[in-house]
Amino acid sequence: MQRIAIDERADWIAKAEAIGFIFHTLDGERYWDERAYYAFTLKQIEQDLEGPTNELAAMCRELVTRAIADDEIMRKLAIPQKFWNYISASWKKQEPSLYGRFDLRYNGRAPAKLLEFNADTPTSLFETGVFQWQWLEDAIERAIVPKDADQFNSVHERLIAGWQEIGAGRALNLAGVIDDPEDGGTVAYLNDTAQQAGLKTTVLPMDKIGRNPKGLFVDQKDVPIELMFKLYPWEWMMREEFGASLPGSGTQFIEPPWKAILSNKGILPLLWSMYPRHPNLLPAAFENDAEGVKALGESYVRKPLFSREGANIEIVVSGAVIDRDDGPYGQEGFIRQGLATLPRFEENYTVLGSWLVRDQACGLSVREALDPITKNTSRFLPHAIVG
Repeated sequence: MQRIAIDERADWIAKAEAIGFIFHTLDGERYWDERAYYAFTLKQIEQDLEGPTNELAAMCRELVTRAIADDEIMRKLAIPQKFWNYISASWKKQEPSLYGRFDLRYNGRAPAKLLEFNADTPTSLFETGVFQWQWLEDAIERAIVPKDADQFNSVHERLIAGWQEIGAGRALNLAGVIDDPEDGGTVAYLNDTAQQAGLKTTVLPMDKIGRNPKGLFVDQKDVPIELMFKLYPWEWMMREEFGASLPGSGTQFIEPPWKAILSNKGILPLLWSMYPRHPNLLPAAFENDAEGVKALGESYVRKPLFSREGANIEIVVSGAVIDRDDGPYGQEGFIRQGLATLPRFEENYTVLGSWLVRDQACGLSVREALDPITKNTSRFLPHAIVG
């Protein structure tokens, strides 16, 4: 694994905007950054990233099986009790998942370590599946990378196949905060892949979803919504005014209700208790677990059960907070995770995103920043397999 400085394409902004990648720059700063790329060997991809990602996915599914049968686990995860049966029914019906992303610490030598699972509403999907692949094709043509370079990236094709399997000819509604550039871009991309899969689709803002007298969720034409992708977290859904109507809504959601278990940083200590000393896990404990906290010592990362884009995370070294990011999360509780500082390449802290579509590893994203906590503003760099 190497960070290789290169010349960026002179026309990359025009190419990005031509295909709808309008959030390539955020608040005047680069989000997409192709002044360097990360190079991996095929062995690193297959053995160190793809294989462990598939194994972690299987471990998470085992955790869901245990959680729905154990009230204590559901309480630890701070999931409202009135939704337990709803979540359990979703799992028992085997409602399908479309996608997710593991964030990993990996330096090219030691085993990849799970930092967290973006199981419910991960973004950076379009730039992973489409724009970095376009970059690779151009980079090969322009001799920026070796002519036999490849990329761990079948995200786009897997999404189309996934929609064909999940949709089964039904109409699909896609909802989210559409006016947010990144969220709106993610919804637009998933809409495009669903249309390529042959589904009839409608995009609508979350606040335009209605409810008819029978309690069914309906679109803006009062048509009942049978299948909906929602780029809106389950913990928010359950706390909204309409949350009480979810079990009787008549709608199948992507991601399904059981993802509320996995989109929770409480899975980190639960996985550690299930698979102690697993090479791809870091030690972790709930903050109210005195014995587990003591075992972690004075250096750790403190994370809220619910958090997005690094918000309310603290890095503690020898009892002192060396970095933190503010935010609105934390009232439900915290966990502590063993400290594994991100590797640095040319002064940049680097985190890998390993993507799953239909529960199979299929792609890689690379984010970097000058600070050790990965945030929404952390830059996205392309990658290539070169050996």
